[in-house]
Amino acid sequence: MAEVVIYTRKMCGFCTAAKKLLSDKGVSFREHDATFDFDVKQEMIKKSGRKTFPQIFINEEHVGGCDDLFDLEKAGQLDVKLAS
Repeated sequence: MAEVVIYTRKMCGFCTAAKKLLSDKGVSFREHDATFDFDVKQEMIKKSGRKTFPQIFINEEHVGGCDDLFDLEKAGQLDVKLAS
C-alpha cells in the first residue's frame, strides 16, 4: 500500500473530510498537524507550493487538497494511486 502523508490543522472541515475518505477506504496515513507549528506549515508550503489545508501526498507525490482528493476518487484514480 502507498505511503500517504496529510498536512492538517485543527478545526478544518476539509481536513476532516479528507481524513474520513482515506479512513473509510482503510488507508493508513501519517498526519502532520500544523495548527501551532510554524515549521510544519512552512515545510508543507515548501513541498506543495500551497498555503491551504489539507495538503496530501501519496508516495511523495503531491495530489493536492481535499477537493483534489475527492476528484481523484470520483474519477476512479485514487485507488490506482493508493495501490502503487
